Amino acid sequence: MPTDAVDWELAQRVAARVSGADPFQGSYQLDSLVPDFEELTAEAEELVARETGLRSSAGPARVRVTDRQGWVTANVRSFKRLLGPLTDRLLRTRDGAPKRGPGVVSSRVAGVEVGTMLGWMSTRVLGQYDLLLLEDEDPLDQDLVYYVGTNVLSLERRYAFPPREFRLWLALHETTHRAQFTGVPWLAPYYRSLVEGIVASVDPDPARLADALRRAVAETRAGHNPLDDGGLIGLLANESQRGTLEKVGGLMALLEGHGDVTMDRAGADRIPSAERFSRVLRARRAASPGPARIVRKLVGFEAKLRQYELGEAFIAAVEDAGGPQLVAEVWNGPENLPNMSEIRAPGSWIERMGASPVSRPVPAG
Repeated sequence: MPTDAVDWELAQRVAARVSGADPFQGSYQLDSLVPDFEELTAEAEELVARETGLRSSAGPARVRVTDRQGWVTANVRSFKRLLGPLTDRLLRTRDGAPKRGPGVVSSRVAGVEVGTMLGWMSTRVLGQYDLLLLEDEDPLDQDLVYYVGTNVLSLERRYAFPPREFRLWLALHETTHRAQFTGVPWLAPYYRSLVEGIVASVDPDPARLADALRRAVAETRAGHNPLDDGGLIGLLANESQRGTLEKVGGLMALLEGHGDVTMDRAGADRIPSAERFSRVLRARRAASPGPARIVRKLVGFEAKLRQYELGEAFIAAVEDAGGPQLVAEVWNGPENLPNMSEIRAPGSWIERMGASPVSRPVPAG
């Protein structure tokens, strides 16, 4: 009898195979990344603080330059902790007894699926802010700004990016997210409570999955992609959970849009190539092959790509109506956060805040 619904060790091995040969693995050039990213991350933090007024309550950012496998290991740990309530229920009946027979989802199959997803993502990710703050884990492995050094070097070489400019540009994005989560005291626990609440309340009953897939077919025939709004978890959510997904989607779009706007402004005088970096990475996101796009849809990652545009348009509309002071209202409490409907229609959030909206087109989606 498996002790977990996901074979996490297998997931790690599969991810290693899917990620393929790590470019620049063992290269002497990797040695230059650690001091570079430590210096540039510190500089980025100060630039972000000046631009946003958000200063971390957790002290200076700590940097970890890693390879693809290091990134996978960190995210396996995060997934294992996050998905624990759901995977535990996959193995037990409603009265708590272990499930038996063919209805049990194979932990090895699940391990292959998770490993395939993380392996593919490890080939694409350049940086990540890890906001996990867990009482039962080593503090040195938490609140880290990760950079996948081999991927960074590969992209710099492929597109002839000026290394110092590109690395500061990446640092601005990740330190903006860190400023959001550590400079707004209530934000990290609120976000974790939303995500954990969704995972804990999802019903893993196969019949429910079949019903969700029938709904997906109906939505597809109506011209709407059902995987655009939260991936597979979104399909399994009931009516009350979809309200929470609206909150999560709105929050993530806000954070991504605010992050992009901040990094553009904070680095305007320091990064002449910023527009080119942005153009290349947007094209890189859109040019992924068919199977990769399917994986993105299943885990809700495709939805995140849309969040950048929607979030930036929301920030622009709010600034038109009330300037940076109105944007800052979002950090005053969870009740001030926009949900996904308000991200798509910024005027409704602006009116809720007591301001007058200004007409501005919002990207489709």
